[in-house]
Amino acid sequence: MLDTSTFISQYSSLKADALRNRYVTNSHIESLLKSLSNQFHQTVLGTSEAGLPIHALQIGTGSKRILIWSQMHGNESTTTKALFDLFNYLDLEAYKPVLNACTLLVIPILNPDGAKAYTRVNANQVDLNRDAINMSQCESKILRKVFEDFKPHFCFNMHGQRTIFSAGKTRNSAVLSFLSPSEDEERSITSTRQKAMEVIQVMNRAIQPFLPNQIGRYDDGFNSNCVGDSFQSCGVPTVLFEAGHYPKDYNREETRKYLALSLMSALDYISSNDVNGDNFKPYFDIPENEKLFHDVIIRNAVLNSDAPKKSCDIAVQHTEVLENGQIKFRPKIVFIGDLSEKYGHLEIDAHLKHVSHPDFEVLSESCEIVFLLLDLMETSLFVNDNLT
Repeated sequence: MLDTSTFISQYSSLKADALRNRYVTNSHIESLLKSLSNQFHQTVLGTSEAGLPIHALQIGTGSKRILIWSQMHGNESTTTKALFDLFNYLDLEAYKPVLNACTLLVIPILNPDGAKAYTRVNANQVDLNRDAINMSQCESKILRKVFEDFKPHFCFNMHGQRTIFSAGKTRNSAVLSFLSPSEDEERSITSTRQKAMEVIQVMNRAIQPFLPNQIGRYDDGFNSNCVGDSFQSCGVPTVLFEAGHYPKDYNREETRKYLALSLMSALDYISSNDVNGDNFKPYFDIPENEKLFHDVIIRNAVLNSDAPKKSCDIAVQHTEVLENGQIKFRPKIVFIGDLSEKYGHLEIDAHLKHVSHPDFEVLSESCEIVFLLLDLMETSLFVNDNLT
C-alpha cells in the first residue's frame, strides 16, 4: 500500500525541476526524455498537423495496461509536469511492484502545436477533445490508433481547469477534480463507469489529508465528441484528471505535487487490486464542482464619485498571455454588480472608496488593468508578484 506521507516527503528531491511555470512544449520535455533511464521505452507516434513529433513512453512489464495522455489542450500543462515528476518516482525500487503488475503507455504532449502556441486548440483551431467522432486531425487519429493497438484496461485523460471552480458550494478552491465520464445521455452508472469511480474514490481518500475539502467532481454531462466519453463507451474505464488552483499558486507548482500523488495512488491501487467496481459509492461523496470563484473581487466599491452611497462589487479574471516564451497574467474586469455569493482568490475591501483607473473615465466590464486606484492610492490586482 502506498505510503502517501513518504511520497510527499520525497517530492522536493524527485520533482522534475526543469519543468516550471505554465509554458511546457516539446522543446522543454525533449531534454528530459533523453535523461530518462533505459526502462522507459520511447517512440515517436507520428507528427502533429504542423509537423511536430508526438512522443510516447512505455514503462512496465505487467499485464494491466494503462494509457495516459496529457496536453490534449495545449495550454493545460500542469499534468505534463506531474507526469515527469511521476517518472522519477517510478525509477525507485519502492515502486517496482507497480511496474511488475502494470504496463504504462504515456503521451506527455498530445497537442504539441497547441502547447507551442499556448492554445487550447491545435494548429487547425480544432479542439481535440471534441474530435472523437470525426477524427479529423492527425493527433486524434494517433490517439485512437494507440487506443486500439495498446488495448488498455484503464485510460487516464489529463487536463487543467480554470481558477473559477470551487469544491462544492464552499469557499474552498477545487485544487483537483476528477470524473468518471458518462457513456450515454442518461448518465447511466454502468459497470465500466463504476470501475473508474472506484479508482477515483481511492485517489480522493489518499489526497484528502493533504487537501481537505479541496477535491471536486467534474460535471458528467455526456458528449459523444469527447474522447473520455468515447473511450468509456468502448468499455474501457476512463478517468478524467483536472488540475486546478491551489491558493496563491498560479504557476500550479503545488497542484502538480498532489496530482503526482493522485497518479501514484491510482497506479498503486490498480497494480495490487482487482478493480471490479464494487467500491464505487464513495465517489459520490466528492462534491460537484461549482463556479463560485473569481481571481480578484473588489467589494464595496464606489465607481461614481458623484454617488458615494451607491456601491458595488467588481470581479476580475486573469487572462493568460504568451509573451517571449513566458506566460503573463493580464487582469480584466468581467463583472460589476452584486458578488455576495461569490469568492475571490484575492479579496479587496474598498470600504466605499472611489475606485478608478487613469486610463478609463468610468470602469466597465472588459477593461484590462493591472491596478486600481482607491481614492487615488494604487492597489495591485495580483495575488503575488510573480504573475506580472
